[in-house]
Amino acid sequence: IYILDEPTTGLHFEDIRILLNVLNQLVDKGNTIIIIEHNLDVIKQVDYIIDIGPEGGKNGGKLIDSASPKEIIKNNKGYTAKYLSKEFQ
Repeated sequence: IYILDEPTTGLHFEDIRILLNVLNQLVDKGNTIIIIEHNLDVIKQVDYIIDIGPEGGKNGGKLIDSASPKEIIKNNKGYTAKYLSKEFQ
């Protein structure tokens, strides 16, 4: 199991592409990857999202939704669904 916290912070778009390729190779070899991330280019490619919010700090920490990216959009609960839907248009 690999756990990554905001791995795309400060990376150029090309570096993010390379990172995603490496992560996909790890998954293809049977590894599990858990990513805490806000970058929609990453979020839209994952198998499963656990969306926690709706805000940060004392206004957050609640489970908003948990599903595949397309199911998150369909369920339309919260900010992730709103912004992710624009990525799939």
